[in-house]
Amino acid sequence: MSEVVQKFAIAVEQLDQYEFRVRFDKPQHAAITLDEPAPLGRDAAPNAARVLAAAVGNCLAASLVFCAKKKGAALTGVRSDVEVEIVRNEHKRLRIGKIHVTVHAPGADGAAVQACIPSFEEFCIVTQSVRAGISVDVDVALD
Repeated sequence: MSEVVQKFAIAVEQLDQYEFRVRFDKPQHAAITLDEPAPLGRDAAPNAARVLAAAVGNCLAASLVFCAKKKGAALTGVRSDVEVEIVRNEHKRLRIGKIHVTVHAPGADGAAVQACIPSFEEFCIVTQSVRAGISVDVDVALD
């Protein structure tokens, strides 16, 4: 078993039908609302799959920024484009089949970013955890 180095807890409470409020463990973090798309929900907010995609894209962008900083290059304007494929499994249940992320680092020091490409993904706790069950492909664009 792995050593526990940190724990946190969030609360998820139903508001109406498939709409839920997520409260975080830190008072400075605003609550967010999640909802399922039609026909189940009203699509009033992103659903959990979209929040997962956002978490993967954010974690990868932050990991690239962190790595570049360690190499002496400050990145600004970094963004991630995340594409998610929803598939049906053998039991006809919807699942996230694949996530593809392109991390854009405009105006970056190419040498610093190139030095980070082999390793920056390893420091993204969300992506590496998700990869245990979902294919995650990553590209870096220096545009």
